[in-house]
Amino acid sequence: MAGHIRSSAEMVAGARARIEEVETKDAIAMVGRDDVLIVDIRDVRERQRSGFIPGSFHAPRGMIEFWVDPKSPYFKEEFSGDKKYVFHCASGWRSALTVATLQDMGFEAAHLKEGFSTWEEQGGPVERIPPADS
Repeated sequence: MAGHIRSSAEMVAGARARIEEVETKDAIAMVGRDDVLIVDIRDVRERQRSGFIPGSFHAPRGMIEFWVDPKSPYFKEEFSGDKKYVFHCASGWRSALTVATLQDMGFEAAHLKEGFSTWEEQGGPVERIPPADS
């Protein structure tokens, strides 16, 4: 039998204790700024269902470490600039773990504390993907 398995809640709490968290109202003020890249790590189906932050860059959670690493064959130029990177998911859990991992890699980033879940109700702009014609 394995020893104590650290819970996901413990992992998220540990990550949040050591990373920069951005409040929704502050992130809303960052939309459209050239020196900020908001990175959406949600699944494509979440973006289709709930919409997304205008100008955000979609980077699926499973590829983040590879897309950020300039030595990786999967590196994306979006991560080479001198910008403030703010990652988000739906509720702030996946993005907290992501940013903690990126911090371990030496990549500076922050995350949207509450995630996308309260974005629209706090006045954040949302773009929606039009439904496909049937």
